[in-house]
Amino acid sequence: MPEISTTKYSQFIGWDDCPHLSEEAKKAMEYEIEPHLRKSRMQGLPSLGSGAIYPIEREEIECTPFEIPSYWPVAYALDVGWNRTAALWGSWDRESDVIYVWSEHYRGEAEPIIHASAIKARGDWINGIIDHAARGRRQIDGRNLMDLYTQEGLKLFNANKAIDAGILEVYQRLSTGRLKIFANLPNFWKEYMLYRRDEKGKIVKEFDHLMDCLRYLCMGIEHANLPTISHPVYRDDSHDDSTGYN
Repeated sequence: MPEISTTKYSQFIGWDDCPHLSEEAKKAMEYEIEPHLRKSRMQGLPSLGSGAIYPIEREEIECTPFEIPSYWPVAYALDVGWNRTAALWGSWDRESDVIYVWSEHYRGEAEPIIHASAIKARGDWINGIIDHAARGRRQIDGRNLMDLYTQEGLKLFNANKAIDAGILEVYQRLSTGRLKIFANLPNFWKEYMLYRRDEKGKIVKEFDHLMDCLRYLCMGIEHANLPTISHPVYRDDSHDDSTGYN
């Protein structure tokens, strides 16, 4: 038992010290805990919660690009701002409950009409998910911005803004193989490697636009809609820096 002073001691109590918890119960509880909290919850060890938010190797979650089946619903998530506007497209294999993220938009310092044009290039029939009040915008500014994109022909739904629940949903999908990312999305992978918590356990709000999109997409996948024969799923394996998308 670690000594704090000549009269005080500390003792760490973890799940293994609780005989009433079965191995099945421990596994079930572990599944519901975010990675950065596991040591403190499972072993009773103090933790500041720093480090990667999704501590899963790229090789485990990336996949080679393939043609998206026409019977998979599609949606995209949008994070808007002047310095950077980002979007992620995902298709949902409902039979296996796997979301495949297959395209990105990533561009700064451009008007909404420019971003909307790039977004509609994938299919103007695809439903989008947006947190219009994100990035410190006032509520009225957010509504005005959402109106601008709606006027450009985008079909938008409000995102679920529960951050902790969203991060947990993404992590559970990643760790169980129910979220796969195409290998040819360079900006996504850069952000994925940088997405982390600081020494105080707070999310570092830098280079996280696509990470926010990933959370919106997983939490709002029920808004995904089906393509039609006249509106097939857009696919392009090349990267175009002028338009900002893959």
